[in-house]
Amino acid sequence: MSPETNSVSSFDLSKYPAFDPLKTAQVKIDPLNKGLGRADEAFVADQAVALGWNLLHEDLSLPAAVLYKHKLEHNLRWMQDFVRAYGVKLAPHGKTTMAPRLFEMQLASGAWGLTLATAHQTQVAFRHGVRRVLMANQLVGRRNMAIISELIADPGFSFYCLVDSVELVDLLSEYFRERRQQLNVLVELGVMGGRAGVRNDEQLDEVLAAIDRSNGSIVLSGIEVYEGVLKEEPSVRTLLKRAVEATRRLVAKRKDAAAPFLLSGAGSSWYDVVAEEFTAAGFGPEVDIVLRPGCYLTHDAGHYRETQVRILQSNPVARGIGSDLECALHIWAYIQSVPEPGRAIVGLGRRDAAFDSGLPVPALYFRPGKDTIPMPAPAHWRLSRIMDQHAFLEVSTLDGVRPGDMIGFDICHPCLTFDKWRTIPMVDSDFRVVEVVQTFF
Repeated sequence: MSPETNSVSSFDLSKYPAFDPLKTAQVKIDPLNKGLGRADEAFVADQAVALGWNLLHEDLSLPAAVLYKHKLEHNLRWMQDFVRAYGVKLAPHGKTTMAPRLFEMQLASGAWGLTLATAHQTQVAFRHGVRRVLMANQLVGRRNMAIISELIADPGFSFYCLVDSVELVDLLSEYFRERRQQLNVLVELGVMGGRAGVRNDEQLDEVLAAIDRSNGSIVLSGIEVYEGVLKEEPSVRTLLKRAVEATRRLVAKRKDAAAPFLLSGAGSSWYDVVAEEFTAAGFGPEVDIVLRPGCYLTHDAGHYRETQVRILQSNPVARGIGSDLECALHIWAYIQSVPEPGRAIVGLGRRDAAFDSGLPVPALYFRPGKDTIPMPAPAHWRLSRIMDQHAFLEVSTLDGVRPGDMIGFDICHPCLTFDKWRTIPMVDSDFRVVEVVQTFF
């Protein structure tokens, strides 16, 4: 399959002669809803832009996930300003969105590459033009190895994955040696009670020895940590210092290396502390420090908003940027019913937004036919319960809400919201649809 096969621009529109883009009412699918399943989805989605659809004109079927282009662009600039100030590289985690258009925006804004979590995700990114991937996970299983083998056959593609055991190094070595290929790996360091990663120096030495025995099929390319399994800053810093010392030790042994050694960490919660600890080590050009946050792109109203408050309070670089990350993803839905005083039923549910890290938060309110622009939702509004397709909104009897009113919700946890949508309209500051983003989960 060619790299362009899944690209929006590759669809052959001649296959769909019966579709008239000026008669969208004849189409039995909603081009901006999750149920879109036909190959002409890209063609239909393009018409949303051509026809000048606007969220506030009720041109979209709700509930709908909506991205704000101006806020995405702000968040892209913010994070690039942050990593530039530290002199480190950014490989944002693509699993957050699995949206090639958003990958493109991140790379165009200066990202060094993308982080992904699986062979499938890596394949999707490759087929949409991404040419440097750090898979922050172990590569396990024959078919997964085969996918990566096919991709790294392209000399223009750079790929790295993680190892943390002798057994895995041996499996990878056998597979890629048979194919006369070299696989770049980073040794993952972990902590007791955490997830993957070597727990101590003895295990690290065993993994390094296994890499040495691979006869060049496995190439030691760096050290990696995921500090997000830890909840307290002192323990995070301890893990990061351990990674620095391991890197210092291994870099000293490298001779005539063709590429810099990678030192990578940083999910979306502790990227400031990772930047501080890794840059304080004073490495030169022989080491590339790579940060991997992903949720900054759309931000959220839950955990990541809380961590961003901490970052702005404690980190002078973040504070010096002079602005903050903004929520760039909303779920818009209608009030469907007001069955009793102080309660409205909203057409939004677990099928539409993440609920694992907190329920969606009312952010904007709009009454079609009356309001000209959305207003901030009252501070006392909150969701008390969420079902598959319905949410219970607690309001005041004085608020006067009624069926047909529109509410835009901030979400808590973008990763588990994006994966509920196949197509997501992107709007400008006037709520006009300017692009349609596809996801590939």
